Amino acid sequence: MSVRFAIEPLAKAHKRADFTCGNDRIDSYFRETVSQDVKRKYATCFVAKEIATDRVAGFYTLSSSNVPLNEVPELLAKKLPRYPTVPAVLIGWLGRHSDYAGQGLGEALLFDAIKTVATAPIGAHAIFADAIDDGAAAFYTAFGFTPLVRRPRTLYLPVATALSLVSP
Repeated sequence: MSVRFAIEPLAKAHKRADFTCGNDRIDSYFRETVSQDVKRKYATCFVAKEIATDRVAGFYTLSSSNVPLNEVPELLAKKLPRYPTVPAVLIGWLGRHSDYAGQGLGEALLFDAIKTVATAPIGAHAIFADAIDDGAAAFYTAFGFTPLVRRPRTLYLPVATALSLVSP
């Protein structure tokens, strides 16, 4: 991503009222609910703002999570310890303002989320993403995420694999 955008934690100064990504559920969540989730420590939210205008261009949220081992695709599960769940971080919401479509901002937000997870001082084997629709699922699949066995719109990517996407 160019220096056109800065990604930073959500703050009160970020103007969210006119955010529109083309999905009403994502728009509503970002405008009306995300600050409550942050306050309650249900999620952290990071915002991409356009440096020249301070306009919110996109966002993503991260939450601690886990998934039952038996829901991880077998090829991945057989390499894991036999604990009942796999420790993970969830990308619960990710949205890019429709005015910035086609500029690589969605990818930049995903890569920033991966770096944030990979450098956090807490163990997490995988990153999960809850895709809101088939288009979002295709976005994550294009970066190597694999659907869970029983939840095809929840996608899984080991952190070590994710790091190969963002490392030179």
